[in-house]
Amino acid sequence: STIAANISAALAKQGKRVLQIGCDPKHDSTRLLLRGVRITTVLEYLRMTGVDQCRLEDVVHPGALNVHCIEAGGPEPGVGCAGRGILTTFELIGRLGIWDYPYDAVIYDVLGDVVCGGFAVPIRREYAEKVYIVSSGEYMSL
Repeated sequence: STIAANISAALAKQGKRVLQIGCDPKHDSTRLLLRGVRITTVLEYLRMTGVDQCRLEDVVHPGALNVHCIEAGGPEPGVGCAGRGILTTFELIGRLGIWDYPYDAVIYDVLGDVVCGGFAVPIRREYAEKVYIVSSGEYMSL
């Protein structure tokens, strides 16, 4: 998440329009860009709002250097699939017109200890043109 936020900030400093989507149920991907503010995740928003009342501006939050930030969130602990939450997020923001905004880069921050194929959605659904895997020598990353 720290690397993703720094990449987003570096691109924004170059004048790029950047969207960072946190794809981790812990929903902490964008906290550095939002100066520690915890935003409502898309899944939380859907639980509180009727589908026909959803608005894009309620889930997209401008952060540092005007990086747009979204957190997918996850299901209630022990209920549901976090990968499905990512799919639900992408379906909602797509329906609300996120891809009409002329982003130069979209950064998907996917958690490192993937236990579910649903986290590969950005790749499988062709949301991403390039994929970079950033890892470390820690056991969790292996």
